Amino acid sequence: MANNMQSVYDMLGSEEPFRKLVNTFYGKVEQDDVLRPMFPDDLEEGKYWQFLFLLQFFGGPTRYMQERGHPRLRMRHFPFPINQEARDHWLDHMLTSIDDVGIEEPARTIMRDYFIKSSTFLINRADESNE
Repeated sequence: MANNMQSVYDMLGSEEPFRKLVNTFYGKVEQDDVLRPMFPDDLEEGKYWQFLFLLQFFGGPTRYMQERGHPRLRMRHFPFPINQEARDHWLDHMLTSIDDVGIEEPARTIMRDYFIKSSTFLINRADESNE
């Protein structure tokens, strides 16, 4: 299979980089004054679902769909007040986590592009200064 046809999952070679990414990302969320209040006290369930989602989205096993159904990202995120500030904090932590974990090209750029677009798509509240 040509490199441009490989999935990110295939490029990374296993589930472990995804697990490290999720753990690194959530470690940053735990320390973030803007994001932490949006998450439950126990982060384990969210980590589990994000891990399975990322595996599936980037070409790995489809356990997310089997266990939880269609991702429905906007619907699942709507209860949380995601404004530009929250999006920017979330995105900064995710992009930094990709680098911290050492995800290499071309997977790095593919993942970064996805997170930039999807985090913008999930904004569901206007900034307070605009209201």
